[in-house]
Amino acid sequence: MQIRVVPFDHPDAAKLIDLVQQEYVTRYGDPDVTPVSPDEFAPPHGTFLVGYRDDVPVACGGWRAHDEPPEFRPGDAELKRMFVVPSERGNGYARQMLAALERTAVAAGRTRAVLETGTKQPEAIALYRSSGYTEIDKFGVYKNDALSLCLAKELTDTQER
Repeated sequence: MQIRVVPFDHPDAAKLIDLVQQEYVTRYGDPDVTPVSPDEFAPPHGTFLVGYRDDVPVACGGWRAHDEPPEFRPGDAELKRMFVVPSERGNGYARQMLAALERTAVAAGRTRAVLETGTKQPEAIALYRSSGYTEIDKFGVYKNDALSLCLAKELTDTQER
């Protein structure tokens, strides 16, 4: 998989974001309603990545800087829209995308990755936990949602690249 930085509103990103929103509807009955703006995912305060196999977009993910207490700490990078198309799952693309997001966050000076996922996404939870993410207090629009799970991982510039 070749990973490229693209704008959040790039056509390939938009296609994959639509698919991940459909996945949320299937699993939870509604799309993710967390407010997002394309500008938040523009360097240096964020990034959005699309993974391609044979020039076909198959995976995506992004991060945006958050430094606002009490929910966030200075240096936080919130991961959003991690997704791999169903036909390409099981090929390690999610792990590659997660590693690329962490690397770009570290390169931008971010010190911790945070994310919100749901309990009906056991594959995502397994990926994050096996990658060193641990549970933190819930944040954002799903702060009081019983199906929400928030995780974090300290990032360092010496992480495996």
